Amino acid sequence: MSGEVAQWVVYMLRCADGSLYTGITNNFPRRLSQHQEGVASRYTRTRLPVEPVYHEPAADRSAATRRELSLKALSRKEKLALVAQA
Repeated sequence: MSGEVAQWVVYMLRCADGSLYTGITNNFPRRLSQHQEGVASRYTRTRLPVEPVYHEPAADRSAATRRELSLKALSRKEKLALVAQA
């Protein structure tokens, strides 16, 4: 590697059916491209196109995973409020 530290990101996508998908990555542009190509996850593959509606940095993978789980535990109303604030 080039010595560059990976930046972990927690992100939320809005799918074509209006549902919200939450995930983590250390390369957001690449992961978004994978989602849009239908090769990133089974969930988004059948709900294309997707658009990014929220993302936030995380200190490391562990912190990103914890935050992802906390976001997934929110109600749809709470998730939409978070997206509206972003």
